[in-house]
Amino acid sequence: MNWLSIAASYFILWWVVLFAMLPFGLRTQDDDGEVTLGTVSSAPKGSHMRGAFIRTTISTTLIFAAGYFAAVYFDFSFNDIPRIGPYAK
Repeated sequence: MNWLSIAASYFILWWVVLFAMLPFGLRTQDDDGEVTLGTVSSAPKGSHMRGAFIRTTISTTLIFAAGYFAAVYFDFSFNDIPRIGPYAK
């Protein structure tokens, strides 16, 4: 793997983890009991993107480091993953 494919893999993994991390730490207006007029009660209470960005970056770095460590030191690849479906004839 060259540096460009490593950076691209990290970038794609970061976006996938971001969308998985967005609901964590989210507080709605209904949770705080302060619903702004003209909005639904399930609307978020303020921005929580800084926390989501930090959690995403830390989680992605740990996941990517574990995968990179397994690929480099244990010589794992996608070919080592067993087939899930039946074999085609």
